[in-house]
Amino acid sequence: MLAVVVMLGGWSGVLWVVAGHVVPGWALAGVLLGVLLASRLTRRLALRRKRGADAGAKSVRRPWVMTLLTVVAAVGSGLDAVGDVGATYHVLTPTGPDGCRAVVREVSFLLAGRGDVYAVGTLGIGRRLSSWTADDGYRPIASGTYTLRWGTGGVLTVSGQSGDPVWPALHEVHCG
Repeated sequence: MLAVVVMLGGWSGVLWVVAGHVVPGWALAGVLLGVLLASRLTRRLALRRKRGADAGAKSVRRPWVMTLLTVVAAVGSGLDAVGDVGATYHVLTPTGPDGCRAVVREVSFLLAGRGDVYAVGTLGIGRRLSSWTADDGYRPIASGTYTLRWGTGGVLTVSGQSGDPVWPALHEVHCG
């Protein structure tokens, strides 16, 4: 089932960028689950109507494996959504010469901050490259204390403020 694949991709550090907006894996998996459930409901209603016209027809049962995968995808996507509460995504500019883009996910909880750097290619699929931690829940991208420079690859430099260090500060961004 595609929703399980998308959910597992999100767990392994993959995200999608569509028209300059980040689509977290849990959101895409949720949409796919919604489409799956709507199609199953439509099919079930059609079969019920057909059975009403043909009283001798046997019921069609779906395999238990599909039910299990649906439950796993729903629970996993729900847990991912809860883990993403308070996270902000930033598609950084400028874009690299080969169409490569840097995307950052920032989150803070209590007195700790964290950021993940993703490289997103021209197809919009990104993979996590590196991470940083910050003191006191500081978010350097949201605060504007970063630089992004492109050469043969990109170099993202994040810096903290007085008393709130960010480490490590240097992150390479490459799509190839």
